[in-house]
Amino acid sequence: MGVLVQKTDLESNRQPGTFNQQAETENSADDSSPWPALGCPGDNAVNAQDDRVRKSSEGKSCEDEEEGHLVYHVGLVMKERYEVVCTLGTGAFGKVVECIDKEKGERVAVKIIKNIDCFREVAKSEIAVLEEINSLDDDNRFACVRMLDWFEHDGHVCIVFELLGLSTFEVLRRSEFQPFSVEQIRYMAFQIFRAVCFLHRNKLTHTDLKPENILFVCSDYNHVHNNQTRKLMSLDVKVVDFGTATFDHEHHESLVSTRHYRAPEVILDLGWNQSCDVWSLGCVLMEFYLGRTLFMTHDSKEHLAMMEKVLGPIPTHLLKQTRKKHYIHNDHLNWDQQSSSDDYIRKHCQPLKQYMQRSSEEERQLFDLVACMLEYDVYRRITLEEALWHPFFSPLRTQQKQRHS
Repeated sequence: MGVLVQKTDLESNRQPGTFNQQAETENSADDSSPWPALGCPGDNAVNAQDDRVRKSSEGKSCEDEEEGHLVYHVGLVMKERYEVVCTLGTGAFGKVVECIDKEKGERVAVKIIKNIDCFREVAKSEIAVLEEINSLDDDNRFACVRMLDWFEHDGHVCIVFELLGLSTFEVLRRSEFQPFSVEQIRYMAFQIFRAVCFLHRNKLTHTDLKPENILFVCSDYNHVHNNQTRKLMSLDVKVVDFGTATFDHEHHESLVSTRHYRAPEVILDLGWNQSCDVWSLGCVLMEFYLGRTLFMTHDSKEHLAMMEKVLGPIPTHLLKQTRKKHYIHNDHLNWDQQSSSDDYIRKHCQPLKQYMQRSSEEERQLFDLVACMLEYDVYRRITLEEALWHPFFSPLRTQQKQRHS
């Protein structure tokens, strides 16, 4: 279901699973991420089918250690237990490999972190978060990826995860960015919201929610209509990549989230809390619905101008509070409506409700929910606890009630 959406030129430059490293045209010195995003199993476009580890006749890999990667080969056994089968993906943090757990006879994903101090520190932080999640959700009720083990190998921190399928972004990409149906979005969103709500209840903010960090548990397809179309066998998903997850009591970096999913309070340097995850998920739902990114830009001021085109003017009281005074003129966004950038915005952005493709009740409910999530003022923005009770999810709550009655 859904309209086929082609990639734009900008979208084709997007790098799944990492922060986009394209230079931003304004204020790039203070508008860069403190850490490149740590990817998680399968969240890159590269996967087991596309990027098998190449071996020479001696069995050595062609991987490069110059950037801090572990040199490994198919058949390497780490911790006398995990045997490398293939490469699943590569990111700024290192590599993810599929392994056979020789002790349990199961396939797992092992994230091998670069042997560089800053990456090691972020990996240790991720391990601490994952251990807390495992402890708080010991019966695996919430859709957060499970860490099974961790160890060090030749100076590289290695984190062992359950093996999952492709990311939601990669599934969109492979279907030529054909959107998910509203019914599919509802089923996936309910799981994602419950998972992130669980994090929020336990004083954690994910800070990097995006389609690359939401993985299908299994991304296998059924072929229907004489193999001309494919249908996912399961819509079960899990949230991954806790490398930048932050506890409420910890220091909050001023800049978080991948560009396209970054909340206005982060761009305006107003401070942030758990509600920045809600904004990110609002952008994710729209990407699932449209098949393309809602705010496709690499510039902060242009990003804010896009928001205004889609959501209306940014409230004056927020603009007055920002430290980014160069964004503001006379209590309004300092934006040239005669610029080529404004032409781009007029071409690619429209008021939120105008994106609605059909006037069905379920789509009206979806857009009402998204509007509540994409609220500029964090004090007016819906919480995920409240979002789970939105009418959009009523059919799923009814099903749950019937199963437990």
